[in-house]
Amino acid sequence: MEVKENKKVKKSVKIRLEKEARKEAKKLLSGKQGAVAASLRNFPSAARKMRLVVDMIRGQRVSVALNILKFDAKFASGILEKVLLSAIANWQLKNEEVNIEEADLYVKEIYVDSARMLKRLRTAPQGRAHRIRKRSHHLAVTVDDRNVNGENKNEMQKD
Repeated sequence: MEVKENKKVKKSVKIRLEKEARKEAKKLLSGKQGAVAASLRNFPSAARKMRLVVDMIRGQRVSVALNILKFDAKFASGILEKVLLSAIANWQLKNEEVNIEEADLYVKEIYVDSARMLKRLRTAPQGRAHRIRKRSHHLAVTVDDRNVNGENKNEMQKD
């Protein structure tokens, strides 16, 4: 329902019409929302240990990545599995109309950054002290649907 520009319209009516327009736009974009991320901040483990596991699943399909993490013996794989499941849940919330079994989800981007470092002292012989660095890291996972990306590229080529 379009409003003529010549005619004066109440402010409340304008707001209602804008909300309806946003709803329509959201319906058109449903299922084509794009990548979704999940993160873990300040986890008390060295970034090098997590990177060993992260490199195994970078670019993999989500189902394959979950299987790799489930059967890997490293401690970091259990933590990464939880973050990946969180990213999948975020994708489901953002794309409610799309069935997750039909979507071809994959790990689009994943990286590990070092975070704060706790510095401690350990006593050593003859009155000396050795420094101990307790490292931690940040983890970020981005999940996306390959099918939607392919459709968007085809649409852009047609234009």
